[in-house]
Amino acid sequence: MAARPTLFLLQYDGGAFAGWQRQPASRTVQGDLEDVLARLLGRRTPVVGAGRTDAGVHATGQAAAATVPERWQPRELVRAMNALLPSDIWIASAHRMVAGFNPRRHAVERTYCYRIGTNGASRSPFRGRYEWAAPGKLDAARLAACAHALLGVHSFLGLSAKGPEREHYRCRVLEALWMRREDAEGLEFWITADRFLHHMVRFVVGVMTDIGRGRRPLADLPRLLAAKDNHAASPPAPAHGLFLVGVRYPADLYAPA
Repeated sequence: MAARPTLFLLQYDGGAFAGWQRQPASRTVQGDLEDVLARLLGRRTPVVGAGRTDAGVHATGQAAAATVPERWQPRELVRAMNALLPSDIWIASAHRMVAGFNPRRHAVERTYCYRIGTNGASRSPFRGRYEWAAPGKLDAARLAACAHALLGVHSFLGLSAKGPEREHYRCRVLEALWMRREDAEGLEFWITADRFLHHMVRFVVGVMTDIGRGRRPLADLPRLLAAKDNHAASPPAPAHGLFLVGVRYPADLYAPA
């Protein structure tokens, strides 16, 4: 039976998951998706994600792909999977891709958003699941200067968690900016890059908020971008304020409708 790669664009509340990647004794996003596909297709079907979000991290635009029989039209597959998936995962759409497509290797940009609550009400249990409750003033000019310093190509060895040995730790940051949230109750940090390292966004936000509160000098950020380890970094921001909001692929990887 002919099969083709299918790209899924999905959202999930990361609060109940031990991260993206399947684990033997813990609930994960990849595990739930693969279990549902196994029920529909009658066999275990691997699902590959564009990025491995950590425990507690949310997504409004995660991308993942699986090879499924051609008889399953993308729209029908979305409808069937959403009927079986738990309420904290939702597939927004699906697209047929060209042969050999890999959602991790072929992604050219990824975008994350980090949400911070800066007023007292950010400690509400109805807000605390989706933002970092950090009441207090953050200097807008210092935050903007930090964001600007991130643009371009840097080694983020000093602003990421040590993981598997890599060929290099360089990332090309295409966009980085802070903005006041529409609800006026906090801030959002948006960052787009060609790749991200383990805990990279959380380390970056942790350092920038310390600089924004005057706890560290602005000059610390360039020093950390040149560091060989993360020993001088601030503690990473909590996972629950972080959202993966988008992944971009070249147009020629989408199969004709």
